[in-house]
Amino acid sequence: MYCYQCEQTAKGSGCTVMGVCGKEPTAAALQDLLAYVTKGISMYAHRAAALGTSDRQVDRAVIEFLFVTVTNVDFDPERLRDHLIDAAKIRDLAKALYVNACAKSGTTPDSLSGPTTWQPAADLPGLVHQGEEVALTKRQDRLGADVAGLQELILYGLKGAAAYADHAQLLGYEDPDVYATFHAALNFLAEEHTDQESLLGWVMKAGELNLTVMGLLDAANTNTYGHPEPTTVRVTPIRGKCIAVSGHDLKDLDELLKQTEGKGINVYTHGEMLPCHAYPGLKKYKHLVGNYGGAWQDQHVEFEQFPGAILMTTNCIQKPKESYLHRIFSSGLVAWPCVRHIGRDRDFTPVINAALAEPGFAQDAPEQTITVGFGHHAVLGAAEKIVNAVKNKQIRHFFLVGGCDGAKSGRNYYTAFAQQVPKDCVIMTLACGKYRFNKLQFGAIDGVPRLLDVGQCNDAYSAIKIATALADAFQCEVNQLPLSLILSWYEQKAVAILLTLLYLGIKNIRLGPSLPAFITPPVLKLLAEKFNIAPITTPEADLAAILG
Repeated sequence: MYCYQCEQTAKGSGCTVMGVCGKEPTAAALQDLLAYVTKGISMYAHRAAALGTSDRQVDRAVIEFLFVTVTNVDFDPERLRDHLIDAAKIRDLAKALYVNACAKSGTTPDSLSGPTTWQPAADLPGLVHQGEEVALTKRQDRLGADVAGLQELILYGLKGAAAYADHAQLLGYEDPDVYATFHAALNFLAEEHTDQESLLGWVMKAGELNLTVMGLLDAANTNTYGHPEPTTVRVTPIRGKCIAVSGHDLKDLDELLKQTEGKGINVYTHGEMLPCHAYPGLKKYKHLVGNYGGAWQDQHVEFEQFPGAILMTTNCIQKPKESYLHRIFSSGLVAWPCVRHIGRDRDFTPVINAALAEPGFAQDAPEQTITVGFGHHAVLGAAEKIVNAVKNKQIRHFFLVGGCDGAKSGRNYYTAFAQQVPKDCVIMTLACGKYRFNKLQFGAIDGVPRLLDVGQCNDAYSAIKIATALADAFQCEVNQLPLSLILSWYEQKAVAILLTLLYLGIKNIRLGPSLPAFITPPVLKLLAEKFNIAPITTPEADLAAILG
């Protein structure tokens, strides 16, 4: 195997024996094959769309297949095999769609090759062999590391955007133009264009696509559950039976809360689910009692100590320890071998029964709280106060410090950076990177909290809305604002957000704890020259450079 799509990749260059995330070579090969076959589906769907024809089943399948290959989503070879069998059927459906569209328009279908001609092997070892034949290393040998790296940068951006698109479509929010852009991008990758200008063009288009998708998801979440509002969240447990919900999916949490109402079970969020407490449509449930633990990489310790059932939605799962294997469940597209999966009907009865069978927390812990819910609607409601504080020099600078957390060394930088931010500056944060410092006390500036939790990783859309609104208020460009982005990344959703920021022309981003292995030195030089993107150094040096 060879995989370098996440920040923790082995030796900063690529996992070859086994993924640092726990992905084994069998699953890696099947994921590579699924990404390859998905390009073939889109080759047909892209051409059908050009002739005015589309199919919702094809569109949604492409999103799901891409999401399945995101880091920490699906580690189960059997489920991956099922996806590949489904992909062959979807590819045939897309082909028929295109051929029929050609017949209606009187045009001759293109003669396509590559991933469009793939046929699934008869057994799992055969599929694994097919995956090995289309591995990234084959393209690196054929096209060179720079070209392959740029292609992967686009693909990883598409994978991240697909994750957000999947969340949105689960709540009934879709956009035909979004699907068409996914197909066009995957068709471009399947055709293996190699000129740098075209590749960089699609890097920007992938960022634009993700901006649209994050906006779609924001509308889906806020129209379904209301706009997040500043909310105090308990972060210490209370006595009683319990379920912890991790991942990102609001709909799964909503359905679980409905099914556990009145059953004497307390529900806790974990990881990226913390912002759910700020949504009126979710915090109305009295048995959503607080947040348990921190970011995803600590789950081995936290889940072992949690005396109840655990539900993993979307990505962020790690190989479960035997001690809690009997009480952890997956839903949606996330999967691990031997972990019981909740189907599309969202019947959480097994999770509820597992929670009732466990002892739960024996007593209340001393109460501690934090505040969440500073999305764009809440912050822009106080925009006049914030603008006046800046004009009156009460607020000197804004820092967006956030992104993905992870286990790799170097992430203590973000804790130290937040602690050293001067007291006349405001910190916005989002995603699970906030757990590095979100339980520290930062105080307020004239009633404005110095730490504003914007939400999940997809709520980078909120941060963008806040930044653009402030730029309008000051009649300047975003890059002229007293605003600096200090970002941490781990997987492909973070890549998608980075591409969105680049598409918007945001400059001077500091990225860490290490730079992506797929961005080769020549590409990094290009990004540095065009956007002044740079690796983090030390909190002291970076603060001095930013604040002068």
